[in-house]
Amino acid sequence: MDVFLDRPVGNLDAAVSFWSEVTGSEPKPQHDPGFVRLGTAAGDDWIEIQGVRTGEGGTHPDLWVDDPAAFTGRVLTAGASLVTDHGEWVTLRSPGGLAFCVARWRGQSVRPRPFAGPGGVTTRPHQICVDVGPAAFDDEVRFWEIATGWRLDPGELGEFRRLQPEPPIPIRFLIQRLDEERPTSAHLDVTCSDIPAGRAWHESLGATFVGEWPYWTTLRDPAGGTYCLTKGDPAAD
Repeated sequence: MDVFLDRPVGNLDAAVSFWSEVTGSEPKPQHDPGFVRLGTAAGDDWIEIQGVRTGEGGTHPDLWVDDPAAFTGRVLTAGASLVTDHGEWVTLRSPGGLAFCVARWRGQSVRPRPFAGPGGVTTRPHQICVDVGPAAFDDEVRFWEIATGWRLDPGELGEFRRLQPEPPIPIRFLIQRLDEERPTSAHLDVTCSDIPAGRAWHESLGATFVGEWPYWTTLRDPAGGTYCLTKGDPAAD
């Protein structure tokens, strides 16, 4: 699974500059206008930034599979809806409304290592958090469990369900039940060895503070996209 960060096209350069810096990546040449893939020195590429022409953007997953047609048929049966068949890839929506893409696996098999920032703080983007309202929560959890086949971990907090893949898949799902009904969305979680230090580092690069909770801090990147720094071990999570 890859992470797509969808950002307003006018802020694409700011998003690329920020996420390149905080992940230790290098932007690759654009084969398609408005799409910038971040190349990692140690591991396969797994973050792409897309410039969108309408709306505020967000985050969505790309799923890489052996047989896209068979997989698409399976997730449609499980409750997904087809958005667009692009030929080489397919765009769908989950039952709760989260957009995602399916494409043929290209042999990615090397999980990127954590990146060390200033002062020894280490980080690694490690999960897509799907934010879903109470009415759609159970169906969304069930859908992604069927779609991925990953292990479902209820966790310690009742409003969260985690889907844990086997290595070397670098990204997992965290599905969060919101307190109110609103359209389903997603954001990137970045596990961090020292959240206060990580926050200061990200703010020095243009991020802005949104809120703080016991296990995570929410920020906005310079392109306006929301993400979280989460407490954990970047080498293990």
